[in-house]
Amino acid sequence: MAWKLGDIMPTLKFNHSILEYLHGIKDIKYDSKDWEKRMPSIGCVVEENDSKGIEIEIFPDRTDLLSHETISRAARAFLNSVSDSPELEIKQGEIGVEVDKTLEHIRPVIFGAVVRGVDNGASLKQKDDFIQSLMDHQEKLHLTLGRKRKFASIGVHDLSQLSPPFKVISVDKEYKFTPLAEEKEMSIEEILELHPKGKEYAHLMSDMDDYPVIIDSENKVLSFPPIINGDHTTVNEQTRDFFIDVTGWDERSCEACLLLICLSLAERGGEIESIQIKNWNQELLSVPRGDSKNHNVPDRLIKNILGVELSKTEIAESIKKMGGELVETRTVTDGPDKIEKWADCMVGEKEHIISMPRWRNDIMHPVDIVEDIAIGYGYDNLPEQLSTVHLDAIPLPSSDLHRRISSSLCSLGLQETQSLTLSNKRDQFERVRWAEESKSTIISNPITNEHTMLRQHILPSLLNLLAANRHHELPQRVHELGDVVRDSENKTRLSWACAEVGGGFSAAKGIASALLRDLGANLSEVKWEEINHEDGPWIKGRGAKVIIDDIEVGQIGEIDPIVSFEFGLKVPIQAGEFDVDALGRTIPDPVL
Repeated sequence: MAWKLGDIMPTLKFNHSILEYLHGIKDIKYDSKDWEKRMPSIGCVVEENDSKGIEIEIFPDRTDLLSHETISRAARAFLNSVSDSPELEIKQGEIGVEVDKTLEHIRPVIFGAVVRGVDNGASLKQKDDFIQSLMDHQEKLHLTLGRKRKFASIGVHDLSQLSPPFKVISVDKEYKFTPLAEEKEMSIEEILELHPKGKEYAHLMSDMDDYPVIIDSENKVLSFPPIINGDHTTVNEQTRDFFIDVTGWDERSCEACLLLICLSLAERGGEIESIQIKNWNQELLSVPRGDSKNHNVPDRLIKNILGVELSKTEIAESIKKMGGELVETRTVTDGPDKIEKWADCMVGEKEHIISMPRWRNDIMHPVDIVEDIAIGYGYDNLPEQLSTVHLDAIPLPSSDLHRRISSSLCSLGLQETQSLTLSNKRDQFERVRWAEESKSTIISNPITNEHTMLRQHILPSLLNLLAANRHHELPQRVHELGDVVRDSENKTRLSWACAEVGGGFSAAKGIASALLRDLGANLSEVKWEEINHEDGPWIKGRGAKVIIDDIEVGQIGEIDPIVSFEFGLKVPIQAGEFDVDALGRTIPDPVL
């Protein structure tokens, strides 16, 4: 499988003139210096601010700040306490979309909306800036919420070129239409193999026999999600009415993407209309929803986390700066009589009902509301004291095992290290002569040839570490307990490597025996089986599998000089690598 970067911090270059225009809608002066000073509080960092524009790095959780329009809305509330409703005004529309039942297993989540009367600017430059801003917003949402279009993909169309109602159907690879930026028809197969967007996102369509397309009443293709739009729906300088489709596999991401595109167009005077969707399961939906989400927040939780008792007015003003609204403060009359969870609202306690916009998909728990209250109130205004929140917890069984492993190896004189989980096939398999027994997780966009996959073994990382420190005196004794990825699943392994004279196989067995004894293993039941020197990095006759209850839990031995030379080492090295998950299964916990 290909592993792709998901939660990154997008950096956006915002145009001063657009931001000034958007602030002017509310008769508020745009001040870029004020942004630079105060905006980091709500989830962004101003990287650069000059006459050309303002460059802002957006925190990954604040996907609602990824456009000129949405960040202006947030800034108006935070910097100027402008009261914008957390709800989105949506007019009942008449356009319908029918989804074929075959879409259940092809692309099951289908949302959409219409936005009419958008102010796209007075001059040609303003119109071009608007279109570029809209496309940039779309791609940033694809990258973040959409996880490079896997969770959600967005299509923005010129409504005047379409003939509602619409259908979402499945077609085979021979189906043809004219895709965006092309002059002739191409089949689905040709698009995936030849079109730039098709080649980039073809992996999302792998193993499919049928493909989703959205068509209008004249059977013209609007979109082939998540790949490319049809050519005739392209947004241009005259476009003021828009049709937006959002499809994918994650309903929460799709809804947030749709709402954020609608919100950005509504900020420019657009009027949002709902559409009626007859889903693949015959369910009738009216989307999008513009209502806000209510969150129950115990007053106790706010006081315990922030260390200050805020009044109803202070909470209302603080949450208003974050785009929310305090609906009600009340005494709880139903619910648990005792605190079962630390964020529960208990009978007799005071709680606050706080309404937050539906597009704020980063709000998942009452503690997220408390964070927004703290930001709106101002961290500088909070008292300088430790949080009074007390959370009882017990360590995971795996944590106990990891702690004992680290303690055992450190007591044997091995220095604990931590290296990158990124590696490459040459280090992981070819140089150490280990076969690729599990499916590798490959980086689809590697920055260097050294980091092309997620590692399956830790020992190569330690050998590279010793090679980087070969100019230091011996002995060098290191170990690492860390994650590897096998068959697309995280696993835990440990490894050690000792560059020292006079060590050899007996020293490796001594370390392994001491470790197993400290973990509670009965050494008389441990088996040591010779390894073919071609099946690992070991010298012939000086490498062994470690067997417990007929399960191989690891390997130890003396590194073959041929392998050492591959890593640039010319000293004797004894080493070992163990599967920590296997150790946990085969050795009973001596503490229990």
